[in-house]
Amino acid sequence: MFVRVGFHITVNCWAPTAMVTLLQIREGREADFRRLEIFAADPAVPVHNYRDLFGNACRRFVAPAGDLTLTSDAVLEVDDEPEVYPLDAEQHAVADLPDACLVFLMGSRYCETDNLSQIAWDLFGHIAPGWPRVQAISDFVHGRITFDYQAARSSRTAYNAYQECTGVCRDYAHLAIALCRAMNIPARYVNGYLGDIHVPLRLPMDFSAWCEVYLGGAWRPIDPRNNMPRIGRIAIAYGRDAADVAMITSFAPHGLTSFLVWAEEVRAPAFALAVHG
Repeated sequence: MFVRVGFHITVNCWAPTAMVTLLQIREGREADFRRLEIFAADPAVPVHNYRDLFGNACRRFVAPAGDLTLTSDAVLEVDDEPEVYPLDAEQHAVADLPDACLVFLMGSRYCETDNLSQIAWDLFGHIAPGWPRVQAISDFVHGRITFDYQAARSSRTAYNAYQECTGVCRDYAHLAIALCRAMNIPARYVNGYLGDIHVPLRLPMDFSAWCEVYLGGAWRPIDPRNNMPRIGRIAIAYGRDAADVAMITSFAPHGLTSFLVWAEEVRAPAFALAVHG
């Protein structure tokens, strides 16, 4: 199956403004590209590429005063079957975890494990460690939070989401991450593309947030907002929480003039036209 992903984002700055974006598909999918990413800035600006502490691909530039439009478009081949949950994946003892996992056991800006530790053990301490415990956490978060774009706010933490029972995909991810970490399961925040492929269309397309947990020697995706296997999940960046993977970081005020994201299945003829057209 082919999936076309990309964005068209216009920001407006009052004066030349330094910016960093995390909008490039994370490495590891190179073999899946059927049309490499086409990125452009209008007006054109010099762009410096680098990797952050988590290996995410960043673009650094100075946006001019006025409008700046960023666009990207790519086609990848993905499995046409929903992802498979690793039902037998085991939880590692903390002493046996790789060093790189330890940072994803600790509290962070939006995932305050200290406020949720006792709650987590009361809710999930009796459940078998490993995937059964992770699935129980995902089920709980899915049922605890009601999705509401109108209730979105950038300052909401995992504990706030637990108390308020409302939020958007990042709030589902933050609460699940904090609960997993409280149970000594390494968990990290991921943002990326997730189209409504073979599921009912519900909301305008946006970037999506989910989690990954370290079980059975590998990082495994969980998605407490949707809480079901999906098709075409494509990661852009990961970190401890949303603070590490902001799509656009500006070092002076800016406004968002337009925001369009796509992640959609394309048939072979459409793909051929896109490649040659």
